Amino acid sequence: MSQISEQRKEILLRRYGSIGAAMGPGGRGPGGPGGRRPGGFGGPRGPRGMMMMGGKPKSASATIKRLLGYINRDKYKIFFVLFCVLCGTVAGLAGSYVLRPLLNNLVAPDRTIDERIGFLATGVLTMVGIYLVNLLCSYLQQRIMISVSQNAVVKIREDLFRKIEQLPLKYHDTHTHGDIMSRFTNDLDVVGELFNHTMVQIFSGAIGLIGTVVLMFVTNWILALVTIATVPFLTFVANKIGQRSRKYFLGQQQALGAVNGYIEETITGQKVVKVFCHEETAMAEFEFLSDHLRQEQRKAQFFGSMMGPVMGNLSQVCFAITAVVGGVLCVTRNFDIGGLTIFTNYARQFSQPINTLSMLVNTIYAALAGAERVFEVMDEAPEAADPADALEICAETNKVAGARLIKGEVVLKDVSFGYVPGKPVLKHINVVAKPGQKVAFVGSTGAGKTTITNLINRFYEIEEGEILIDGINIKQIKKDSLRSNIAMVLQDTHLFSGTVKENIRYGRLDATDEEVIEAAKIACAHTFIERLPQGYDTVLEGDGANLSQGERQLLNIARAAISKAPILILDEATSSVDTRTEKLIERGMDQLMKNRTTFVIAHRLSTVRNADQIIVLEHGQIIEQGTHEELLNQEGRYYQLHTGAVELD
Repeated sequence: MSQISEQRKEILLRRYGSIGAAMGPGGRGPGGPGGRRPGGFGGPRGPRGMMMMGGKPKSASATIKRLLGYINRDKYKIFFVLFCVLCGTVAGLAGSYVLRPLLNNLVAPDRTIDERIGFLATGVLTMVGIYLVNLLCSYLQQRIMISVSQNAVVKIREDLFRKIEQLPLKYHDTHTHGDIMSRFTNDLDVVGELFNHTMVQIFSGAIGLIGTVVLMFVTNWILALVTIATVPFLTFVANKIGQRSRKYFLGQQQALGAVNGYIEETITGQKVVKVFCHEETAMAEFEFLSDHLRQEQRKAQFFGSMMGPVMGNLSQVCFAITAVVGGVLCVTRNFDIGGLTIFTNYARQFSQPINTLSMLVNTIYAALAGAERVFEVMDEAPEAADPADALEICAETNKVAGARLIKGEVVLKDVSFGYVPGKPVLKHINVVAKPGQKVAFVGSTGAGKTTITNLINRFYEIEEGEILIDGINIKQIKKDSLRSNIAMVLQDTHLFSGTVKENIRYGRLDATDEEVIEAAKIACAHTFIERLPQGYDTVLEGDGANLSQGERQLLNIARAAISKAPILILDEATSSVDTRTEKLIERGMDQLMKNRTTFVIAHRLSTVRNADQIIVLEHGQIIEQGTHEELLNQEGRYYQLHTGAVELD
């Protein structure tokens, strides 16, 4: 088994267990040596935020308040549940109190056998009726709380997903997918458990505790004081255990997110793992993260589980003290046997809510830790809102009422940008792309090619300079309108669950079936689609697993073809197809790029020979710019790349 260095262990915890991932020194953008992220847009590759191991929730009261806000719309159901809890608790206490007159009448020396049997029958029937009421109330409160809890969890899940959709690309670039998914699954599960059962138990425990104390004082105030005198000690012990338990449960949830993140990334890249014989190393790293989770769970479960037994045994000691004092009172103060019996019963009931609440610490702290992780995502800053006077834009091919008509001219004026302040990725970039022109970017990995396309889409905001579309600063254009007028074909394809037709139509949802077929023909995908079992109605498996990589890319190109966007971005669009397929789609690509301003990122120079402009980037700067022939005549960097004197790295 491979050994893992301490540095690698730290990286694993930092990368996969991040709560609030943050960029650190050395972070790189999508064009940097760190490479692209799986989604294809690229993103920062700097150190992620260190996982917060330990420490209590930032604000338990604020978290509880937010959780209660989700059940506020079912407040009338909650009130009814409280009523049921109150009735059930009163019934339970009354059932115990009935024992006092029953026992006193049974042991009274002046009662006949018939009278005693009568008292016994009456008492039993009364207790049966009382406990039936208790049973009915328990059923109703559980049934209603299930409805309330599920409504709340659904609302939280919807809010979380809505927020995920609103977050900027930078957030997804700096957080593992597994950790984000863990918040939807594990963290929401424990929150649901809190709503489902724990809240009812808290209500019934609190009401039962109050009712028991009242009846204890009614029965015998001396014994009541003796019993209550033990509460500070019990509270002190519970608080000490709870403080330790709270921080370990937060660590447990974070370690669980780290394991999920590693599993998600490893399964996604399983082919790469096998190609490079990385199985043993992957197993060693997973065992480290799994063992780390085991340690966090062991500490959390140990302190969470010890609460019940510790409090239970302390309660038994307190109960024994109460029973001894009660026996003395029976001898010295004429305290009746029935009174002593029900008081000892109340003494047990008095400790039961405390024990129940103590045992719920496990669920409560796990739920608060999970809720904090969920709310952490909800509190992330969304993409900057569009200004009130932001413009709608459209092209001649997709007119929108009230939108500014554009032809597709794109101008970058003195643009500088860095993913990390003080570490520029692009430096003073100037590009003019006329409507319908094809502009190609070439250069080494990390030169900033993909970063430029990210800025045009406003996935990131530029630091200096401006980007104009038909003379309009893109910051004055609504983001949705801007992006709907830019079609992208990425190096890394992604297909959604659904039919082939639905995946192509993703580029324009109102497209007709005829337009879908025409787009497929442009992308040279029509022939292979026709050979599928159900043709265009064939349902794709996860991310198009039942298609080859080249076929998936062809569908990706068809998705862009069906869009009527006047601006097109091709990011290594043909890198995943074979040479024969590449030749086939080049004719379709020419049709696709007709009358569209096109930006092409390519490593194969043969694909950019006919570009109107070829821009050579190195270290975030433009070093050469011109047509294929012009750059060859200059005999500079492009000439060296073309002749093979140097290679793109």
